[in-house]
Amino acid sequence: MLDRLTLWSDRALDLAEWLLVLALAAMVVMVFGNVALRYLFDSGITVSDELSRLLFVWLTFLGAVTVLRHGGHLGFDAIVLALPRAGQQVCRIVSDILIIFCCAVFLWGSWLQTEINMGNAAPVSGVALGWTYAAALVGGVGLALLSFADLIAALLGRDPPAKDMEGEAGA
Repeated sequence: MLDRLTLWSDRALDLAEWLLVLALAAMVVMVFGNVALRYLFDSGITVSDELSRLLFVWLTFLGAVTVLRHGGHLGFDAIVLALPRAGQQVCRIVSDILIIFCCAVFLWGSWLQTEINMGNAAPVSGVALGWTYAAALVGGVGLALLSFADLIAALLGRDPPAKDMEGEAGA
């Protein structure tokens, strides 16, 4: 059962990474195209500013989830690493519980803002501003689910996943 959930979450996070790539590519095309149009033809596409901003917000929250998956968020672990394995597990469990609590508070506020702003439209594109806040909902759920999975693994005595971003930074 746990293996199926891991497979499903890996696929979902791979999809999120592809969405990040597409969002970044769309942002680059829109912003570069708009700059080129402004300097070369003294015109521009007004909707590109709003859509780029919307994509940037989604990029930020989806990126936070994928970075958590790879263990790439900043942390101070000098004291934790000095503890014995049991102490490290306790710190990991407490950390996961605190993250889940913070995600719950964050999700509550994000939900309220999403609901409030679904009726408000962006001035140029007409896209409901609630979609901007929905990025926080998706990000908060993703962060909470990953932290919950790590909490279960910690309670079962399993080691945390290897930080695969450390190897990339040194390369």
